[in-house]
Amino acid sequence: MSERELDALTKRIILPSLPVSDEEIARATHQDEGQRLARQDRWPELSQRIRNADATRLTTPGGETASLLLAFGARSDVVSAAEDALHDGATPDPEGMAALDEVLEEMPDDYACALVVALAHLDIAWAWHSIAFAKAPEESLTRAHEHLARAEVLLAPHDGVALDAPSVLAARCALNATSENRGRRLADDYATLIALDPESHRHMRSLGRNMLPLRRQEPGVLEVEARRTAMQTEDIWQAGAYAWVYFDALAAEPEVIEMLDSDFFIEGMRNIINRQRNQHIVNQIAAFCAITMAPCQRKNPLSRRAEATRAQLHDCLGWILSDHLQELHPLIWSQTLLAPGATTHLPPRRALVQKGRQTALRIIAARFSSEIADGSSIAFSPCGMYRLPAL
Repeated sequence: MSERELDALTKRIILPSLPVSDEEIARATHQDEGQRLARQDRWPELSQRIRNADATRLTTPGGETASLLLAFGARSDVVSAAEDALHDGATPDPEGMAALDEVLEEMPDDYACALVVALAHLDIAWAWHSIAFAKAPEESLTRAHEHLARAEVLLAPHDGVALDAPSVLAARCALNATSENRGRRLADDYATLIALDPESHRHMRSLGRNMLPLRRQEPGVLEVEARRTAMQTEDIWQAGAYAWVYFDALAAEPEVIEMLDSDFFIEGMRNIINRQRNQHIVNQIAAFCAITMAPCQRKNPLSRRAEATRAQLHDCLGWILSDHLQELHPLIWSQTLLAPGATTHLPPRRALVQKGRQTALRIIAARFSSEIADGSSIAFSPCGMYRLPAL
């Protein structure tokens, strides 16, 4: 179909759309709170918020870890300033990190403050590597290693298991993922983290992304860890953890699908949706099947088996839409389409919302084109999808 024909069919798709979802509001609330408390130098209060979030395993409706969102907000000013400087070809002003180090001098044994500062060093290390490497490879590597070494020193005194603090273990895993030597124990580190916080799918998705470099030396390592995590969390997620571990890895490297057990992955998606019952999650999985698993356009094609697996996952869009979708979250669809991280500058938020809505409605219209070709409409509700005959 042409885009014009699809756009005509989208007018017969009745689907509520949320430009701002509950998940976005919750994430912004935690991030803004962390930023506000840091700007006002209310570090003892910020520390207590992070500790409480760790202790209660507080998450957003979509499962994002509140303690890490608070820490992100607290360091965001310093990290953003460093990234802006590097984009401009300048060296970041050291005063920002110096101010954070002063906080640690006042609260030397506070793990929450150490977490914020260590993650700031980790973010700036990545910024040096990703932004400045092309123009100044030696300097970028030197500066990145300095920041990583400082993050290692800051996290070393704090035992995430003893503190019952998943945020500390998550930071430790993120740090270890930057080093080939430390990466050898990355799988065990993540197993410890997931055992401490099995309800959070964020850790499982991070595990999948961070195991990709190891996969290049050991092709089966991601499959092993996905099954290991599924067994570890079976009483909570059933097969869901298997799907979570692969979820972001498949988006980052299509070749990962070569070893995927498609039936187990699909079972995992069903388990996730049935357990979460959250429209943010439903939109994520629907966009994944519709866009990430769309027929592959590559110079080096995948194997027949891999293409068949992609087609099988892409075909899951039908039951996800008809059985579970109740409302549209456009930003998820536009972000899935544009692959954040692969583009330097994303369009403004309003453009992302419009693009996401257009993308989702075109995909849904194409999927059910035969059902609405006679002038009828498709409507979505909490009771499921249903067809309205033409008048």
